[in-house]
Amino acid sequence: MRRPPSCPGWPGSTVRSLWWSCTWLAYYAVRAQVAGLGAQAAVRAIARVAGAYANRRASKKRGHIFRPHGAVPYDARLISWNRDVRTVWLWTPTGRVTVPYAGRPEDLKAIDTLPLGEADLICRRGVWLLQVTLTLPKPTVREPVGGFVGVDQGVANLAVTCDGAVLPGPALAGPIGGNGHVRTLRERRRRLQKKGTPAARRVLRRLSGREHRMMTDLNHQISTFVVREAERTGRGVALEDLQGIRGRVRAHRLQRRTLHTWAFAQQTAFTRYKAARAGVAFLLVDPAYTSQACPECGNVSRANRPARGRFVCTRCGLAGHADHIAARNIATRGAAGWAAINQPHATGLPSPRRDRESKPPTSTGGS
Repeated sequence: MRRPPSCPGWPGSTVRSLWWSCTWLAYYAVRAQVAGLGAQAAVRAIARVAGAYANRRASKKRGHIFRPHGAVPYDARLISWNRDVRTVWLWTPTGRVTVPYAGRPEDLKAIDTLPLGEADLICRRGVWLLQVTLTLPKPTVREPVGGFVGVDQGVANLAVTCDGAVLPGPALAGPIGGNGHVRTLRERRRRLQKKGTPAARRVLRRLSGREHRMMTDLNHQISTFVVREAERTGRGVALEDLQGIRGRVRAHRLQRRTLHTWAFAQQTAFTRYKAARAGVAFLLVDPAYTSQACPECGNVSRANRPARGRFVCTRCGLAGHADHIAARNIATRGAAGWAAINQPHATGLPSPRRDRESKPPTSTGGS
C-alpha cells in the first residue's frame, strides 16, 4: 500500500498520519481475521466494503447486508486467463485454483478478442458465475439518413413508436402482450402495503424482486426493439428528455404512486448504450407539448386532446392515438435537433482571427 500524496492544503501532518493509521489498522485487521488472505485480496476487500458504505450514503438506503457468498472482485493481480485452453486462474485463501470456463459463443468470442478488465465471482442458486468487464470498441455513429424513430414513453403504454408500434405488445416476442400485467402486479403490491400484516410483508419481499426483474426485462426488450428498428431502417432514435418530470408534473394523489414507479430513466439508459454500441444516432428532445401539437399543421392547443388517449386537431382535423401523435412529434424534433447539432459554424465572413491564422508564420531569422 502506498502513502497518501502530500497536499499543501492539509493542516500539517495530523490528517495524513490519521489517514495512514486508520488504513493500516483496517489492512492488518482484515489479514488477521482471514487466514491466508493475500495483500492484494485484503486491499480489494477493504475497497469493496468502503464502496458499499459510500453507495449507502449517496442513495440513503438501508444498511448493506454482506452475504457469506457475496460477490468477490478480481483484478489483474488475482486472476489470469488462458484463452487457448479456456481456463482461468483464480486466487483463493487456500491457494491458486485453475478452472475451465464456458459461455455463449458470442461471449467466448468477446473474451478471446477484446481487452479484459476486472471480474466478479458470484454465486447464484448454487452455481458460480464469473462476470467479466470488457472494453468494447466504440463504433462510428452513422448519419441518420432516414430520419429518426420517435418514441413516446408513458405510464399507460410504456413506449409507442412513430411507426405505430405499442410496446410491450405484439411486436415483442414473449408472454407479456401489454402493460396490464405490470399494472396488476403494482395494484397487488399497493393492497399488501395497505394491509401491513406479517404475512403481507413476506409476500411484499417476494414481489419486490419479481417486479424489479420484470420491469428490467421489459425495458431491455423495448430498447432492443427500438434500436434494431432504427438500425434496420437507417434512422436514429429520439426520446423525450424526462429528467425532473416527477417534480414538474401535478398528479392526483392516487396517480403519484404510478408516476413514481415509472422506470423511464432505465429505459432511456438502456436505449442510449445500445444505440451507441450499434452506431445509431441517439438524441433527447424537449418534451413540451408533444402530445398537444399537430404534426401536420403545427397547431398547439390543449383542445386537441379531448380524451386521455385521443388526439383530434382543431384546425386540420387530424385524428389518432395521442401517444402515436406524440411519437411523430418527437421524431420531427429529433431530426431538427440533429441538423442543428451538425450545422457548420463557418460563415465565410471576414474575421480577424481567420485572417491571422491564414497568414504564414513569420521567419525568426536565418538565410
